[in-house]
Amino acid sequence: MARIYKTRSWYDQLSPSIEEIELLAMEIYANLPETFRKLTGEIVIQVAEFPPEEIMDDLALETPFDLLGLFEGRGIAERWNPDTGVGPNRITLYRRAILDYWSENEETLGDIVAHVLIHEIGHHFGLSDDDMVRIESNADDGYLSGSD
Repeated sequence: MARIYKTRSWYDQLSPSIEEIELLAMEIYANLPETFRKLTGEIVIQVAEFPPEEIMDDLALETPFDLLGLFEGRGIAERWNPDTGVGPNRITLYRRAILDYWSENEETLGDIVAHVLIHEIGHHFGLSDDDMVRIESNADDGYLSGSD
């Protein structure tokens, strides 16, 4: 089959893999303002296809597409005793829900991943939606600026 496309071709493109979304998330996280990153402490960012059944049950989700990401860990107020044996904080992004949201909205994939990361970290640390909007307004070419 001969290519007949004149503009950027999606002919041979696949949807982003788990690894590609994880790399995108790590790049976005690395470019968040340093003061915001410091609030997170040690954090693991990972990507899964869908949330596991126990999370779906705990959050009373109707479908696995209802959850774009999840923060699991200890908040600032809970960090008073670092010798608890609790692992690092973790954010899990759910690839299929993110791709589904992307397909239905006029936003870039990078903006969606950035939004999910900021909200998962921000709500856990008590930031308001206005605080997160201000942080997101530092966006430059779809990625967040590292300047404070």
